Amino acid sequence: LKSNPSNNEEKEAQTQLTKSDELQRLHSQALSAYQQEDYVAAISLLDEILAVCVWDAELRELRAECYIKEGEPSKAISDLKAAAKLKNDNTEAFYKISRIYYQLGDHELSLSEVRECLKLDQDHKQCFSLYKQVKKLNKQIESAEEFIREGRYEDAISKYDSVMKTEREVPIYATRAKERICHCLSKNQQATEAIKVCSEVLQLEPTNVNALKDRAEAYLLEDLYEE
Repeated sequence: LKSNPSNNEEKEAQTQLTKSDELQRLHSQALSAYQQEDYVAAISLLDEILAVCVWDAELRELRAECYIKEGEPSKAISDLKAAAKLKNDNTEAFYKISRIYYQLGDHELSLSEVRECLKLDQDHKQCFSLYKQVKKLNKQIESAEEFIREGRYEDAISKYDSVMKTEREVPIYATRAKERICHCLSKNQQATEAIKVCSEVLQLEPTNVNALKDRAEAYLLEDLYEE
């Protein structure tokens, strides 16, 4: 403006300044809403800002935090993945993505993301701790699935028992382990035990197709055709 104050440029500059002031005001409101734990309002305000400031990694990380609090993990992952690309050496974003995948029961993607964190900083304490946990669990699940493919159902059951001991905090792993144990028992013609374990899974997930099929197989072994 000062170097060449022609009418057109002045108008454009004033428009940009007005927009800038408005975005700063929205930013203050978004931070205030976040601090007051009004995450829905914060998301709405951040949506407006990010429509203009598309490449702002910190705002994306803030919106991701709001999504996590609101129980929308897939949207949080989307923002964190963008933040990981927008900011160099963003170990924190990779750590958070890995944590979310882990909580969702996707141990393979969790392992992949935490490795990205350690590529950037091999001494990152949180990432290394998470890496050890996920790697151990991943290995146990892979081993159990290999036993199932080989028809070694007793070994697979034992391995899935270990999975439940390894991860006691995140319930989905116990549910998935029980679902696979139910499958192994049914395949191993241990009908009574299969019906019991499959029923436990179906109490938690009434529409679990795998557990329904495996329990049906177990009922057939017991000649319980109606069931």
